[in-house]
Amino acid sequence: MARTIPHTDVLITLMGAPHDSDQVTTALRLTQSLLERGAAVQVWTCGYATMLTQRALGPEKPRNLADWNREYPSTAALAQELLAAFPDRLYWYGCRFCSDDRGVVDHLPEVVLRPPGGYAANVAAATKTILMGVI
Repeated sequence: MARTIPHTDVLITLMGAPHDSDQVTTALRLTQSLLERGAAVQVWTCGYATMLTQRALGPEKPRNLADWNREYPSTAALAQELLAAFPDRLYWYGCRFCSDDRGVVDHLPEVVLRPPGGYAANVAAATKTILMGVI
């Protein structure tokens, strides 16, 4: 059964290695800012970016040796927090092929995996598309 892609104002596509630069932080901040301004947003992850929503990441990153007593949320925790805060305006998708190819099979329950051929429907359902990363 095919899911209907809800119309959104923006589709943010994260491609490639997510920790190669500040693109994940930028994407999460942009997503939060758009949502706080009332926009509806889709996030589509592809390539190694599909790893951002693995449940195995847990709620926190490993401790930072330079700031031992401070806790930092994992990307999965940040995504889940945004999804919980904006359930009717944030939709998180992952490329099923990229996810399966990398062994990333246990995502947050809110993440919808779609085949790469389904990406065109996500683009069509958004007023604007922003691509971040390397194709």
